This record gives sequence, C-alpha cells and structure tokens, in this order.
Amino acid sequence: MDNLKGFKRTCYAGDLKDSHIGEEVILMGWVQKKRNLGGLVFVDLRDREGMAQIVFDADVNKEAFEKAEKLGSEYVIAIKGKVFERQSKNPNMSTGDVEVFVEELRVLNSSQTPPIYIKDDDEVSEALRLKYRYLDLRKPKMQKNLMMRHKVASIVRNYLSENNFCEIETPFLVKPTPEGARDYLVPSRVNEGRFYALPQSPQLYKQLLMVSGMDRYFQIVKCFRDEDLRADRQPEFTQIDCEMSFVEEDDVMSIMEGLIKKVFKETLDKDIDLPLPRMTYADAMNKYGSDKPDTRYGLEFVNISRLVANCGFKVFSDATKPGYSVRGINVVDGAEAFTRKAISHLEDHAKTYKAKGLAWMKISEEGVTSPIAKFFSEDELNSIVKEMNAKPGDLLLFVADKDSVVFDSLGQVRIAVAEKLGLADANKFNLLWVTEFPIFEEDEENGRFVAKHHPFTSPMDEDLDKINGEDKLSLRAKAYDIVLNGYEIGGGSIRISDAEVQKKMFKALGFSDEEAYNKFGFLIDAFKFGTPPHGGIAFGMDRLVMLLAGADNIREVIAFPKNQNAVCPMTNAPSIAEDAQLKELSIKVDIQKD
Repeated sequence: MDNLKGFKRTCYAGDLKDSHIGEEVILMGWVQKKRNLGGLVFVDLRDREGMAQIVFDADVNKEAFEKAEKLGSEYVIAIKGKVFERQSKNPNMSTGDVEVFVEELRVLNSSQTPPIYIKDDDEVSEALRLKYRYLDLRKPKMQKNLMMRHKVASIVRNYLSENNFCEIETPFLVKPTPEGARDYLVPSRVNEGRFYALPQSPQLYKQLLMVSGMDRYFQIVKCFRDEDLRADRQPEFTQIDCEMSFVEEDDVMSIMEGLIKKVFKETLDKDIDLPLPRMTYADAMNKYGSDKPDTRYGLEFVNISRLVANCGFKVFSDATKPGYSVRGINVVDGAEAFTRKAISHLEDHAKTYKAKGLAWMKISEEGVTSPIAKFFSEDELNSIVKEMNAKPGDLLLFVADKDSVVFDSLGQVRIAVAEKLGLADANKFNLLWVTEFPIFEEDEENGRFVAKHHPFTSPMDEDLDKINGEDKLSLRAKAYDIVLNGYEIGGGSIRISDAEVQKKMFKALGFSDEEAYNKFGFLIDAFKFGTPPHGGIAFGMDRLVMLLAGADNIREVIAFPKNQNAVCPMTNAPSIAEDAQLKELSIKVDIQKD
C-alpha cells in the first residue's frame, strides 16, 4: 500500500466546482464505482461532502492507469490531478460539471466486498445496517444527518452563549431518584452493595445550579432511561437542557422561540413566525386527543355527547355520563376513499388503543349510510350531520368510551386517516406551545397519583392552595411543551422554589416526610438557603434533528444507536460480565429460566 507522504488534500471531492477548472487538486476518499472503457478508467470518488468523477487515461499516466484497473469498491485512495470541464455533464451530481484527470494515484488501503451497499437506497434490513454501522455511516444520507446534528449543536451553543447561558457539566453517576422511567443502575465497587444511577435528566442538578446563583445554565447532555423502545426513543438519548433564574413562563418560552427560529433558519433556511401559537392542554385534548397535536391538517374532534344522550344506540347513550364522551371526526370527501375493508382496518387500529369499536357514517345526497343509522331518529341523524359540519361525500368516524380511551384511540385514527390521505405536508413545519398541563395523572395500576412531568413543577398560582385537595386531576401546572408536527420536541416548566410548596407536593404524591428526605434530601436542604424563582426546558435533540433531517426514526440521526431490544448489534452490548468482575462488585447473577 502507498502512503500519504507529501500529499495534502486541497479540497473535498464533493466541493469541486467550475471555479476549480484548470487547477491541480489532491483528493482523498473511497471508490464508489469504477467503469473501465479500455483506454480510460472512470472512478466516482466519494468523501464526506459528496462525489466527483476522476479519470485515468493511459496516455496521461500509464502507471496510474494500470493501478486504477485493479481498484475495487471501497478502496481508499488519494489522487493528484487537473480539473477539466466535463464534456458530458451529469446533472444528478453536484460536481457533475467537472472531472479530474489523474496524474498520480496512491492506493492507501484495499477493501473486501462490503456486506452492504454504500448507497442511500440499498434496501438492507436495519439489523444488518446496525451490525455494520461503520459502513452504513458512509452513506451520503447518513453523513448528512450527522452533519445536520453537528450544525444544530453548534447553533444551540452559539445562541445560548450569546444570551448569557453558561455551559456546565453535571454528573453521570448520581443518586437513584423516581423520575418516571426505570433507572439504569451502576454498582459501586468501593461502596459495597450500593448503586449509582445513570441520570434520566440533569433536573435536580440544574435546579441546584440556580440555587448556586449561576442564573442561566445549559448543557447538551446524554440521559438514560430503561423503558420500552419505539421509533423516537432510545435507552440513551441527548437533551438540550436549559435552566434560568428570575423568570416566568413567558420569559423561558420567548428566548427558546428565538433558539428554534435560529435553528430552522440556519439549517433549512426556513423562517418561523414568532410568537408561536399557544394551546392549552385541555384544548389540545378536546380538539385532537393528543397533548402533542399535528396541526398541519384538520380532522378536529367534535363532541356529540349531548346529541346522543337519549338515542337508541346504547354504545353512544351509555357513554354520555361524567368522564365519558362520544366524539367524532369528519373525513372531508372521505366516503369514497375508505371502503368497508379500509374502515375495518381503522377499527382494528382503534381497538389496539382500547376502543371497543369504531362507528361510522357515510354522507350522501340520499342521506346517511351506516350500520348504526337504524338506531337513530331522522332528527338525531340530521343534528349529528349538522354538528359535524358534514356534506355529501364525507365520512364520519366515532368513538364512545371513557374520555382517556376516546382521546387516545380516536387520536390515533385521526393520524392513520391523515397518513392514508396524504394530508400531512412533509415540507410544512407547524410549531406550537401546549400549556397548562395537569400537575398530576392517575396511576391506575398502583392506585395513586403521580406527577405528570416531575415532582418539581410549580402549580398555577390559582391552584396553589388545592394541591392536597380531593380533585387533584383538575390542578394545572406552569408547564409547557413545544410541539412540532405531532412530536413533542421540548418540555419544561417553572419549578417550585418554595420549600413549603415542595413539601405539599411530595405529600400529594404519597411521600412521607422521611421518604421525601431520603430521596431528595439534598434538594430540600438546598431550598433552605434562599432559592430564586426559576424554570427551564429540555429539548430532545435526537427528535429535533430527526424532524429537521426528514428521517422517520431517531436511529437515523444517532451515530451508534441501539435496536428495539436495547442491543447494539455491532458490539453485542450488553454482554455477559466475567465472574471476576462480578465478584469484585459483590454481585451474583441468578437468571430464572421458564
């Protein structure tokens, strides 16, 4: 193999332009493709920035030509040559107007035949892509995704630094605390029988930094949660974490809107109008059945409970008591697009979210066609059609059940309908704030209330005195999420800064004073020494970059992700620890087999 001695790259292959014509250049990269036409060998040379055509002519340099004939896919090469205008231009390449006639070739390394093709449309299974991730990352799409991620991180750091935020690192080996998901535990060798946890977020530390007087903090930080995975979740993920002192909700939201505007302008050259629209949690649930609604299309919920309270269809009439409802969506001009079979698929989809069924009505010039139409009087049908603002050709879809089931199942049906009809414009970015979240939610499995966000979220001022009252589910928090096209990309709140209020919150969540101190004593102690009002937000960086890059899951924008079983197919992590290591940690593994 040759070496690089005396060779210095002059530019990236993907950066070649008309302005380079006549210049001598040195390029380095991988062989994407080779074509031997007898006296000429054409090679597409690929590097991080793209590809360029290089030409080996036996009449220009016979030695280089003969070496080029032996090149294989993914060989690593360096070339020196002169840039010429291409006679046959390639509009599909950014460098398609030029080519380089090679005067010297150095073969820096050979390659075996790769197990996956290095091209974006290879259609290889994800399992194989993750096993050979270092090859998968050579693909232009993946390299663009990682460069997008780098760009977002750079924009964030610059913007927050310009706005007086200080980047501060917080520990990875922390005290286990209940924050929603399971902790990843790390055994301590020097403190036998004791465990650290990997942080689910830097929440408590960033609040302590506000107590310490740092005023404005940020960190682009790894967080860890041991939870079931899906397209937009990973066991380790990255947050853009921010906290500010002496602020109210509007202060946090305003400065973060500026950050989002800058990110969109500098990555996609898209202008975001500010201020962003705001919607209360209650309105989001009532209109879309989701606290992260995709507002690129309509299909808003309509509550018809009052119209069907006395109808002959018991599925509807029985769902009009408190805590229950009958809601529907109007799929405009959807009657023809959805056959009985297609509606049946939607019903199956609704049932996976605990709905008992999915009722439907098709509207035509002749009236209402539906298997449930016979249970309604003509006046009742007319009132439903009017309330749904329906016209001939429309399809009405309904779910009747507990509000939580209606919101969840009909919300998912809404998304499925939008996907089938192509209603979500991929080039449209709808951002909004969802505000006034509930403080508490019910954990039905354990029969107790838990914090909707976390135990340090401040109640709305008017709800402050009701924390330990009976109607906990009606209490609202000074919490806000920023939503983009149906994804929560960030969430935050004003924190509790009063020790007495924090004590009431712990009590409402079922912690005794002793339990609260055992878990959060360091925070409780800190609050005794003058705590400023403070609040913050954390953006899911992986999710944000995924949406900016037009990817369909966050694994596409993470260099070395885990699969849906939380396994790295490339390294086979997690793996079995050696007995000697376990002994040092005083750990015995006892795997129960069925």
